[in-house]
Amino acid sequence: MNILVADDERVIREGIMRTIGQISPDHQVFMAAKAEDAVKIMEEQRIHIVLTDILMPGMSGLEFMKISKRRYPYVKWVVISAHSEFSYAQEAVRLGARDYLLKPIGKSKLLEIITNLTVEIEQDNDISRQGERLKASLRFLREGVFQRLASGLDIGNLDIEPFIEDYKHFYMVMVQLDAEDRSIRLEHFIVENVLSELIELHGRGFVVSYDRQSLLGLITLREDATIQQFQDEVKEHLTHYLKIPFQMIHSGLSYDFNTVPQVVKRMREASASQALELEPMKGSGEKAIDVALHYIKEHFYEDLSLEKMASVVFLNPAYFSQLFKQKTGQGYKEYVTSLRLEQAKLLLLNPKLKLAEIAERVGYQDMKHFTQMFRKRYQLTPTEYRQQQNINILMSKGTPPQ
Repeated sequence: MNILVADDERVIREGIMRTIGQISPDHQVFMAAKAEDAVKIMEEQRIHIVLTDILMPGMSGLEFMKISKRRYPYVKWVVISAHSEFSYAQEAVRLGARDYLLKPIGKSKLLEIITNLTVEIEQDNDISRQGERLKASLRFLREGVFQRLASGLDIGNLDIEPFIEDYKHFYMVMVQLDAEDRSIRLEHFIVENVLSELIELHGRGFVVSYDRQSLLGLITLREDATIQQFQDEVKEHLTHYLKIPFQMIHSGLSYDFNTVPQVVKRMREASASQALELEPMKGSGEKAIDVALHYIKEHFYEDLSLEKMASVVFLNPAYFSQLFKQKTGQGYKEYVTSLRLEQAKLLLLNPKLKLAEIAERVGYQDMKHFTQMFRKRYQLTPTEYRQQQNINILMSKGTPPQ
């Protein structure tokens, strides 16, 4: 049994792995700190159970589950969260999560869930699993043939009639991603799943990877669907999920599979003559900032440079900084500093905590720097603030200061 633990907190990941190792040593546990790592593992391993955090860099656990379920329908999902809000649990259940765990996770609860899910998986019909594998094999063969055809490569004497009998007429859709020089495995995964889901909704077809930056979708639409409607829905979904520029182009209606290489070539030429969107389409940038704000509140005590935070939500640092100020009215550094120092004021009310411990808890390893930042913001040193608050507390109780 293969289990994937996707959580950006190393302590949580390793704690779950140790617990599962103690209760079920035969299970193999894979760990991912972000959605992109989880996607890679799921592509390379047959994962049976996924335990995913609600909030991860780049994509929430609920979104990760939503776009993965079509491709991995047999996977059992468990959502982990530090939040007990009913709306999170409700959405998790709606998407098919088998359970909702609150941090810190109790060993007995984890044992119960893993045991129950293991029994369920073992009781799955073997014939059904064999059918799934056969369908997957046929799908990979069909898509491999189409990919070679679209690239203009020789398919030898292979009779493609069985692959195209359901596609007497079809459209092709190309989505290109602005990858720059970084990995876009997660974005590639998102596009493939969004396209596949909407193709199934509006007709029949499939999606193939054309190259590192491009994916091709082939679709035969239902009589009541239009290519414009399909394209608009794809753009709407990709705008929601993607945080990098993308471009989408579709062919006209085609009737002959033999013309696929020429049609793809014309689509490539047409897309090359158009500039990619200069930024993600309206909506995705704002959503990225919402994710960033949530992440900052959970991790404000860590090293949160602008560059690191921008990478968490997959945005260019300069663009992230601009969006952040538009959303919050504050610069990124100013916002993080305010959050840390407000937390420090609360901790200073606890006389049992040393100043060095408070500084470390709010993200300052250097006491001198912490004191300077605190005095600059409040015109008092941390010690003076603590003394002042003690006096105020005593006076409010009617006790004169000593």
